Amino acid sequence: MSTAPTLSGPDFTKGVPAASITAVPTLGQVEGQAVLLTRIDGVCHAVGATCTHYGAPLVEGLVADGAVRCPWHHACFSLRTGETLRAPALFDLPRWRVEERDGLVFVREPITESLPRRTPARRPESVVIVGAGAAGNAAAETLRREGYDGPITMVDPDPSAPVDRPNLSKDYLAGTAQPEWIPLHDEQFYHGQRITLVRARVTRIDADTHTATLDNGQLLPWGALILATGADPVRLAVPNAGTPVYVLRTLADSNAIIAAATAPGASRVVVVGASFIGLEVAASLRARGLAVHVVAPEARPLERVMGPAIGDFIRSLHEEHGVTFHLGHTVRELGVRSATLDDDTTIAADFVVAGIGVRPAVSLASWAKLDVSGGVVVDEYLETNVPGIFAAGDIARWPDRHTGSPIRVEHWVLAERQGQVAARNVLGAQQRFDAVPFFWSQHYDVTIAYVGHAERWDQAD
Repeated sequence: MSTAPTLSGPDFTKGVPAASITAVPTLGQVEGQAVLLTRIDGVCHAVGATCTHYGAPLVEGLVADGAVRCPWHHACFSLRTGETLRAPALFDLPRWRVEERDGLVFVREPITESLPRRTPARRPESVVIVGAGAAGNAAAETLRREGYDGPITMVDPDPSAPVDRPNLSKDYLAGTAQPEWIPLHDEQFYHGQRITLVRARVTRIDADTHTATLDNGQLLPWGALILATGADPVRLAVPNAGTPVYVLRTLADSNAIIAAATAPGASRVVVVGASFIGLEVAASLRARGLAVHVVAPEARPLERVMGPAIGDFIRSLHEEHGVTFHLGHTVRELGVRSATLDDDTTIAADFVVAGIGVRPAVSLASWAKLDVSGGVVVDEYLETNVPGIFAAGDIARWPDRHTGSPIRVEHWVLAERQGQVAARNVLGAQQRFDAVPFFWSQHYDVTIAYVGHAERWDQAD
């Protein structure tokens, strides 16, 4: 989903003064491509200057330890090799041969050779990944990147997964993102990486026989297992006389909401929940011209985590764009194209979107007698209490060294990074998971970036 970068800076093919190239990347161009030129430990390196996730300009990112972090969503790349080091990067950066001569540095032809193949410390006979969301997809990719050449099977009943889930409530729902942006990779990618995608549901895992049973009766043997089953949306449980109610988790969910919003005569929607997902849906449906009413029991949106000042700002921002709030209230029942609140207020609605939270999908883990106290409990290596079974993503509850407590976090980038670490540890890397949670939320032309983790706010400046 990258866009063509705006080219600026010198033409590196013509040479630039060697003394001007330092550890701080210099932006330039090579035959129509934006390039970063950097000197690391006395050697110059040239890599692509555009993030492979959303196309951000990497020259604006943070540089440390020979790597650059994307300024938008914190993907991380090696400035020596262009290799993606941390999610949400989708591909490595391109790289070029560099020549230093007569006080000048020249960027020459592209380097097409693959990066050196790694040798994993451990090679399980096969790896089965349950779930093809952020964590599962990242785990599958990382297994291959780390040199594993055995069978990889990723099992998920969602026919569209893996997709760019954050976009489903943002630009895609608003109608400003192209449908081809949504898949993380096409089928050819998985075929080329020899990753088998099975569209089925795992109904049972047996740690004694190292098998997973699918809903079609098939048995999948595994040498190592990564559980990445994610979370299930909470459904709105009120009497309903005929108003369609949607949740948003999958591409099919987003498409169903789009179909309801664009149906002939559709003009009004009630969004239940003033969480990030509920407010993103509200903003996206306002972009489509619908009248949006948000109903939520709290006094301010987002106040519990972000405090009253940000809560008031977000409410004002949405009200400026025409959203009507009914805070301090709940939906008592749904009529025919209407919602009645606990104070007897009735709101006309062609459909309802419920964004009232999710629950970790731990039933499979519970059946297998894994520890599921507040999520699937894992150690610092993301391994469960059953050796050989790892968990990553929305279900994982891990010992966080930053807070000193076990936590479970439902963030897209964090899930990807857990999938990467779980995959490395399946291969014997013994890498501790210590990433700081990060996510972003889009509201019209305002983006909120959230770094860290807190159950409640304590100070807002």
